[in-house]
Amino acid sequence: MPRVREDDTVMSSQPQPASQTDAAAPTFPAPLRGALLRAVSMAADAATALVGSGDADAVDAAAVAALRVALAAAPADIRVVAGEGEKDEAPMLHPGEVFGTGAGPALDLVVDPVDGTRLAAAGLPGSMAILAVAPRGSFAELGPAHYLDKLVHAGPDAGLDLAASVADNLARLAAARGALVAELTVAVQARARNAAVSAAVRAAGARLHAFEHGDIERVVHAAASGGSLDLLLGVGGAPEGLLEAAIVRAHGGFMQAAPAPQSSRESARLAAAGIEAGRSFGLDELCAGPAFVAVAPVTACALAPARADLVELAPGPIAERLLTSSS
Repeated sequence: MPRVREDDTVMSSQPQPASQTDAAAPTFPAPLRGALLRAVSMAADAATALVGSGDADAVDAAAVAALRVALAAAPADIRVVAGEGEKDEAPMLHPGEVFGTGAGPALDLVVDPVDGTRLAAAGLPGSMAILAVAPRGSFAELGPAHYLDKLVHAGPDAGLDLAASVADNLARLAAARGALVAELTVAVQARARNAAVSAAVRAAGARLHAFEHGDIERVVHAAASGGSLDLLLGVGGAPEGLLEAAIVRAHGGFMQAAPAPQSSRESARLAAAGIEAGRSFGLDELCAGPAFVAVAPVTACALAPARADLVELAPGPIAERLLTSSS
């Protein structure tokens, strides 16, 4: 089983069997899947040339340029609803952009040309090109939200709620699993904004898995039955949150998220868009229908539990590194 090393990096062992939750819907026929896998492969290949360069913007720009070319040929009518990059003023695919040949299903796209851009620029493991598509209107329209407060676990819901305290959620999860709170491992991104959450996890007696980068890797391990994490809590990126919702749905997991603005400007933008800060979204609101997720590594990742009917890893020698350790 994949596990968390003592130095808090995520490890994986042998590939897990593909999870079967949402049916592999006709919305995602083989030619479309192939085109989307080629798109993330091209993005990853372009970014790989800049691994270790120290230039995160250049890594993103190379991946974005490759994605634009590849997505233009996808047999579908694809609209971007969320593209990572705006909050960091990095190159990105912009909401409202349209891709594809138009001859095929109408789909919405959420994409991160390189998740873990700084990791790639530094030559460290944990970066990947990733996208998810779902039938038009399936993804939540989060508008100007840059950050979400998130709660993810492998389900069923066990009575967990973002509005509850960390201690209450841990007690409920432990009871549902017939375990002790001390046996639970909780992932929290190591940011000042999450300091209180990390402290509450420790105070409750659970094991804290603190991480700097790699939200998506941790969500996989929290949502998939073969993962090494029991729960993910804390504030992270909003575009990543929609990608994560697609992954959680593919594995039959549980997720809640709420806009968590980190600046007065973001708060004002949310208010102007009619989005209430702190308003909780359930999984069926974040991702209302089956979504297909395509992933290609830029540097070595620990995603063995990610395998599911609607989560595919791009083919090629480097893809095997997704199924081995992140060392």
